[in-house]
Amino acid sequence: MEQPSSLSASPQPPTLELAVPNVRPYVTYILFGLTIFVYLLQLAGQALNFDLITFLGIKYNDFIRAGQVWRLVTPVFLHGSILHIGFNMYALLVYGRSLESRFGHVRFTLLYFLSAFAGNVLSFILNTQPSLGASTGIFGLVAAEATFILQNRNMIANAGRRLVNLFYIVGINLLLGFTSTGIDNFGHLGGLLGGLAFTWFGGPRWKVEGVYPHFRLVDEREGQGAITGVSIVLLIFVPLAALGWIWPK
Repeated sequence: MEQPSSLSASPQPPTLELAVPNVRPYVTYILFGLTIFVYLLQLAGQALNFDLITFLGIKYNDFIRAGQVWRLVTPVFLHGSILHIGFNMYALLVYGRSLESRFGHVRFTLLYFLSAFAGNVLSFILNTQPSLGASTGIFGLVAAEATFILQNRNMIANAGRRLVNLFYIVGINLLLGFTSTGIDNFGHLGGLLGGLAFTWFGGPRWKVEGVYPHFRLVDEREGQGAITGVSIVLLIFVPLAALGWIWPK
């Protein structure tokens, strides 16, 4: 005796679509516009044979040791060529808009500048050459994207494939950095570590709350996430920055 197919088939659980936390990426656009504006000031200074903006902001180890600690952050706004700023601003738009929509304005801003700080700190202690560029912050965004996907993989479609793509992008860029001249790969590595540390401890961690059919997606770390992430990054990289004052010059 056979059962009708409608009775023998296992019932399928309903597919739920939850509203994902989303905000407009105003900070990303502000960073984009401000970085381009600073680059125009660099070009104007170069045309006058006195690029004051670069001189005051570039990562230069001797000046940092002399007390100009802002140079551990300000290089994120400076660039060496049209191609340099073009690649970095394209990456900022690609990763920044989606990350800011999930992290929120405050956490995203902290992520970007703490990644830049971490990258310049590692460059400060391991690279004696001057350096500049937003890639410290950009690598932090890539690390944050990978960490966010990993920690929320059960709620993100194609999480495994997206992670593989991100690891491929990072690997290729680091390989190019170590096999090419003029690239501050220690800055890239520091940015990666800063973005990873901030997001691992303070990035959005989603969970579903409510009773069917009134489910909602909430962030377990909303509120305290930013404080935790900042604390972890500073606990790691401030001592490293202090080490730069006694590191062999």
